[in-house]
Amino acid sequence: MTDPVIIVHGGAWDIPRGEHDAHKRGCLKAARIGHEILEEGRSSLDAVEEAVRYMEDDPTFDAGRGSFLNSEAEVEMDAMIMDGRGIRFGSVAAVYCVSHPITLARKIMELSPHCMLVGEGALGFARSIGMETVTTMELLVDKELERWKRIKAERMFDQRKMFGGDPGRSNRGTVGAVALDLEGTIAAGTSTGGTANKLPGRVGDSPLIGCGTYADDRCGGASATGLGETLMRAMVAREAYAGLERGLGAEEAASRAVARLAERVDGLGGAIVIRPDGEIGHAHNTPYMAIAYVDRRGRRQSLI
Repeated sequence: MTDPVIIVHGGAWDIPRGEHDAHKRGCLKAARIGHEILEEGRSSLDAVEEAVRYMEDDPTFDAGRGSFLNSEAEVEMDAMIMDGRGIRFGSVAAVYCVSHPITLARKIMELSPHCMLVGEGALGFARSIGMETVTTMELLVDKELERWKRIKAERMFDQRKMFGGDPGRSNRGTVGAVALDLEGTIAAGTSTGGTANKLPGRVGDSPLIGCGTYADDRCGGASATGLGETLMRAMVAREAYAGLERGLGAEEAASRAVARLAERVDGLGGAIVIRPDGEIGHAHNTPYMAIAYVDRRGRRQSLI
């Protein structure tokens, strides 16, 4: 038996100071929800799913309700959940009309012969198993429509500025969680609405194994966030896991993965990590990263 541990993130970017409290509250609530599930003896998969579902419902974050609009004013979302016991995963990309992509990702893992479904196929699967669907308007937050209109009025839109150096753009972050349960199983999950004004069909790092998410009970688990096109190229989650394989502590593994992200592809982002012994680590190279955790001693912390 191990002590239950969970860490969550709510995105890595230049979070305006006026939004710090909302990010900290949202992350801490998600971590508490996940930790209560772990204390009940339920699985790390349950804890990750429920923590991420809470954040998908919180419009503070770029996931589920509150997701960015793409260039055609539609909401398309990505998510992945991974079970470290058998290195199984379920993934969904460019899906629309669902409130909880993380739950759909888990259903794909558990109820289908596949690892990943996208777009109309993912939505069709959701309907076939009785998942409730919603309209774009039910996922839309008013300020996202206003943002979309402002972006359309610009001649040049620089996605990178939303992650570092321009807090006036008021980006919001991908969400993720990593958990260790009483049985010693590690799970990780990540969910996102992607980037503002993305092309229809764009897929980021979150639903790609080793890029936004990775978990294997042998050495640990990780969830990443940031500028997706660079996170994919650096395979940040798998890079953090590789550090754990080499015997690094959780904090150093996260730090080295983020350092490589910057060095090799000029990337911006962050990562959260848990080792099998319950050690927690996190790192980012953006101005801020929203994080909360409950550690091996039951201590709760939320920070940016």
